[in-house]
Amino acid sequence: MSKKITIIALFVAISFVGMSQGFHMGVKFGTDIQKINGASFSEKFAFGYHLGGFAELKLSKSITIQPELYYSAVNLDTGTTFSQTYNSIALSKLKFGYLNMPLILSIKAGEKMAVQLGSRYGILVDNNLSLRNNVESAFKKGDFSVLAGVQFNFSKLKIYGRYQVGLSNLNDITGSTDKWKSQTIHIGLGLRII
Repeated sequence: MSKKITIIALFVAISFVGMSQGFHMGVKFGTDIQKINGASFSEKFAFGYHLGGFAELKLSKSITIQPELYYSAVNLDTGTTFSQTYNSIALSKLKFGYLNMPLILSIKAGEKMAVQLGSRYGILVDNNLSLRNNVESAFKKGDFSVLAGVQFNFSKLKIYGRYQVGLSNLNDITGSTDKWKSQTIHIGLGLRII
């Protein structure tokens, strides 16, 4: 119980500090262009989307911390060896839903532009494979990535583009040596509402 109280107090304290130094919140949406490297997948990028929110905590005139929380729908094309990996299940496309939590350091690089560096953790919350024999256990539930990109700030409107590289092996098949790592081009719009 004391841990919960400590965490809540810390969150409230950070929020008050954030409000005094420049704290903003907003919504974001856009497209994710993704692929998974590995012998079981196509080397082509496929399109998905993302929708969620962000906060900004201004640390100085040129440095901002930007935590985000958003849902992304992932569409992937399988490769020719996919059916062999999954005991002859023939699927050409896979669809997933991820809850993503990036933490981004935004560094002002001009009047309207900021360079962004950070990390992202994604939790697999939905997949369309749950009714197929043991296929759902093939993917790990979490994905850790690093990211870099730029963001253009026009008053309340933000336009961003980032490249994310997965560091986690997503393959959770026992005995498999095939490594699956994600790559994502993340493009979208943000609107500051607070």
